[in-house]
Amino acid sequence: MAYDSGKTREKLLDAASAEFTEHGLSGARVDRIAVAAGVNKQAIYAYFGSKEALFDAVLDLSLAHLTATIPITSYDLPGYAVALFDYLCAHPEYERLTMWKRLERADATPEEVEHYRRKLAQIAPAAGHAPIDVLLLILGMAHAWGNSAPALRALDGDAVSVSDQQARYRAALQKAARAAVEALR
Repeated sequence: MAYDSGKTREKLLDAASAEFTEHGLSGARVDRIAVAAGVNKQAIYAYFGSKEALFDAVLDLSLAHLTATIPITSYDLPGYAVALFDYLCAHPEYERLTMWKRLERADATPEEVEHYRRKLAQIAPAAGHAPIDVLLLILGMAHAWGNSAPALRALDGDAVSVSDQQARYRAALQKAARAAVEALR
């Protein structure tokens, strides 16, 4: 049977994504990642060099998937905010990974910096004089639901389902994003 290094790398990234989502960088264990991937622990170091580099690779892969799924355009920033919100609701693991990143790794990878540099360049025509402020507001509003306290959402009442709450927030997000873009032009 031929050895497939691409498949091994993919298995490691899948197993690491689940481990980091659940435990963060500090709580993740390379032994559990290796067992889940069905490979020797040394493969992690051979492919990625360190647990930290594996964490960065998982984040970069997650960010690339999000970017490919939801491209940002200057002509519809409120639509981008809503699409991002929908993605985050459908992929709560992405929200968890980014929370762990903010908690445990204050540094930005070159890939992350370049990702946001490209986003700023793409929205600059519609964002006026403050594209970074517009992007911060759009991203903050789109992430607000996932970052909010469950106790706050519970105040919405027991009769209202989570999907109803999300639909209402989605509509409010679109209006707020439109207002933010207009206010900062």
